[in-house]
Amino acid sequence: MLKNYVFDLYGTLVDIRTNEGKPYLWKKMAEFYGLYGAHYTPKEMAKTYDKYVREEMQAVYEAMSNEKGICYLDDVDIQIEKVFLRLFTEKGVEADMAMATHVGQMFRVISMKFEHLYDGVIELLETLKKKGKKIYLLSNAQYIFTWYELNALGLIPYFDGIVISSTEKCKKPSAEFYNILLDRYKLKKEETVMIGNDQYADIQGAKKAGLTAYYVHTEISPEYIESECPADYKMLDGKIKDMIKLI
Repeated sequence: MLKNYVFDLYGTLVDIRTNEGKPYLWKKMAEFYGLYGAHYTPKEMAKTYDKYVREEMQAVYEAMSNEKGICYLDDVDIQIEKVFLRLFTEKGVEADMAMATHVGQMFRVISMKFEHLYDGVIELLETLKKKGKKIYLLSNAQYIFTWYELNALGLIPYFDGIVISSTEKCKKPSAEFYNILLDRYKLKKEETVMIGNDQYADIQGAKKAGLTAYYVHTEISPEYIESECPADYKMLDGKIKDMIKLI
């Protein structure tokens, strides 16, 4: 019997569209850094940002592969605020993590087209609560973005536990990331289902970790390939509210 419902966030509960490649974003970021004496052209800033992301990923991968045996670069995550901090120090400007966090949140707001809950999400979560189920979030995401977005969307009270990849330095589909959730909240695998819109990170990852997997196809899901989606349950029309019938 399933007692623990673990949700992915973006693309599963929340419809979000961002564009980190638009010139306007990098123009405004360069202008902001320039106010503090860290002068970049927009193109230079975008190039340096990408470089620092890669360097941070490599550093975390090397540390995690030694510490926890993570084998793939795609299984690790970084704290993006460290990149924003390095963009200051690259130009000889002193800044702290609080400043870097706020800059990162500004970056997120400028790059975001829209963000909202899918229809039926609150009804689904409330139904699970009424039935005595436990609800958890396992998200490949940046804490400095996601925690505040969860709060703004009114989702935090529904979760019995929240695990975000940037905080843990690893992410789905790594079994290590799933095990962090299972161990921290003392969940039994046979009582736990992972619900997500990504057949690789969410579904293949969940099955690798020994969990039941429920696939929901939404507009921002990767291309669906049936042979690569070993889900126990599937909802291909993306209607989250219909999931209530299957609980």
